[in-house]
Amino acid sequence: MNTAHAIAVTGATGFLGGHLTTRLLHEGCHVRILTRDTEKTKPFADRVADIAYGDINDHDVLKRLFDGCNTVVHLVSNFRVVRGTPESYQATNVAGTECALNAAAEVGVRRFVHCSTIGVHGDVKSTPATEESPFNPGDLYQQTKLEAEFACRRKMQKSTMEVVIVRPASQYGPGDMRMLKMFQMLGRGRFVLIGRCAANFHAVYVDDLVEGFWKAIITPGIAGEAFLIAGPGYVSLQEYIDTAAKAVGARRPKIRLPYWPVHAAAWAVEGLCKPLGLEPPLHRRRVRFFKNNRAFSIDKARERLGYDPKIDLVEGMKRTVAWYREQGLL
Repeated sequence: MNTAHAIAVTGATGFLGGHLTTRLLHEGCHVRILTRDTEKTKPFADRVADIAYGDINDHDVLKRLFDGCNTVVHLVSNFRVVRGTPESYQATNVAGTECALNAAAEVGVRRFVHCSTIGVHGDVKSTPATEESPFNPGDLYQQTKLEAEFACRRKMQKSTMEVVIVRPASQYGPGDMRMLKMFQMLGRGRFVLIGRCAANFHAVYVDDLVEGFWKAIITPGIAGEAFLIAGPGYVSLQEYIDTAAKAVGARRPKIRLPYWPVHAAAWAVEGLCKPLGLEPPLHRRRVRFFKNNRAFSIDKARERLGYDPKIDLVEGMKRTVAWYREQGLL
């Protein structure tokens, strides 16, 4: 076991966390993980050095987990659900990050690698965006992830702990369940296009994203830096959807609805469902998927980290669809 890389991972049982933990174990690292779900830890039960059960805001649990580690990779976040309260986003994405930062600094962690999102740049006005492009969060999730970045920078000013921020593009690959519905709808011929689909879309295959995190863990001299980690290139949203359809063996979607009437309908559906605590079948975030521009430069990650993504969209979609079929999901 490589004790030179004693690493604690929060969010280790999620999609990205599971892949990253597997990679760290393959590298021979001494790995500790945080989880709230005992069932999800079973694949790692006999492989990791320690498993801590608790909440990201439990300071004592985090201190015990981080003690003796030289690196913490912080992946825990409250992803988007419309019924999620503003307090829940603040508690996990902001306060949870602050708690993890404080615990890590107190026990002498050398480097804290924080998982943010390209969403802090929102709907990109000038493409390709870089790490220095304006912040433009478009929803509560993106806003609180940006606030978490600010917390990371404040901690660096008050401690000697190195902080590195990773902003992943839209991630996909085997194990991802968030994009499954798109593939299912395409396969059944039920996917509906909204608007012109002319905006750019930038994705990253999970193996490439994990490589980006590994580089952020091991590369010296990058304290205080932020890195966009994305795939080899971006495409129009229309091309992205067409590539997904081809991967699943379906025809290109033909039905197209105008953007703004659908956006208005989503606003109305949200208004009806949210007071009832229901997740609406249509909401504005999903509609904005068809309009927001997401195109990014990975030049900084290439130059500073030696990051070199290998899996293009066509190959990544093929691998993802193959996994869905192996699991009986398509």
